[in-house]
Amino acid sequence: MILIYDKTFEGFLTLVYDVYYEKLKPNSILKERPNNLILEEIKQIQSNEIKATKVLEAIKKRFTKRAFQTILNIFMCDNDDFELHLLNFIIIGFKDKNELFNINNSSIFYIQNLEKQLFRANHKMSGFLRFEELEDKTLYAKLESRFNLCYFLGKHFYKRLNNQNYIIHDINRKLAFIKDETSIKVENIASFEEPNLSKDEEKFKKLWNRFFEAVSIESRKNEKLQKTLVPLLYRTYMTEFKN
Repeated sequence: MILIYDKTFEGFLTLVYDVYYEKLKPNSILKERPNNLILEEIKQIQSNEIKATKVLEAIKKRFTKRAFQTILNIFMCDNDDFELHLLNFIIIGFKDKNELFNINNSSIFYIQNLEKQLFRANHKMSGFLRFEELEDKTLYAKLESRFNLCYFLGKHFYKRLNNQNYIIHDINRKLAFIKDETSIKVENIASFEEPNLSKDEEKFKKLWNRFFEAVSIESRKNEKLQKTLVPLLYRTYMTEFKN
């Protein structure tokens, strides 16, 4: 059986509810209906707030805070096919939460490994993210990533830019972490126009590029090593690699 849900956390919790109460045995969980002809039974899961809330409350009661956070973290790995493993993780946790540390189980091993990849990507992006100053003095940073890092990065920089208004914009997911004088939030960005930079921003960008060129030594240039230390994935919006 193939289960299809709407990519939302509420939709996934509804799926968990239906699997438990309807005794479903999925061998695949997809985010959208496949285009090719499939002979297996396909069931579309409709998001249901009541069902999702029941599952969420049950998880909070049964699971440790750390295990619950892992479930939330894995859902940020939205480009990966984690759903079947996460479903198994939750089923195991309801049966015996001590088994959630048993890496001999393939789903437990997968979840732990994927969470580590998420943390590594977040750690790297926190160092490679580049802010630009807008006309209203708001700091603005763009990113593209395999993982949904907006919330993690927003929380990370809140401790370091506490007096600053800033926006961290995930271009592909059309999401933005926004911190201003009155609120902190993650919002969907339906449409996007390139913001106007402050007069000083271009000046500082040129100075930074000049410094970057000045400290480089041509005879010691090692592009292979450079790509290992700063992968191409992170360079898209880095000031020193734009030119």
